[in-house]
Amino acid sequence: MTMLSFRVDEEEAADVQRWAEQLGLDRSELLRQAVHRHLVQLRAETDVREWRSQPLTDDEKAFGEIADWGVSEDWSDWVNGAG
Repeated sequence: MTMLSFRVDEEEAADVQRWAEQLGLDRSELLRQAVHRHLVQLRAETDVREWRSQPLTDDEKAFGEIADWGVSEDWSDWVNGAG
C-alpha cells in the first residue's frame, strides 16, 4: 500500500472523525473507502463516455438479438417435477 497525505479544513476533518466513529471505522479506512468509491464512479463515467463515442458494431448488436429469443423450450412444467 502507498500512503497518501493531504490537507482538509478543520470542519471536514471533524466530519470525517464523526462519521468514522459513527460507522465504527478507522478514520483511514473511511477515507480509503471514500477514495475507492469516487474512483469507481469516475471510471464508470469514463466508460460511459467511451461507450457512447464508439457505438456497437452490427456483429456486436447480433448478440442482443439472440438474447431476445428467450429460452428455446418451456421448462415451467418441471418446477414441481421432483415429486
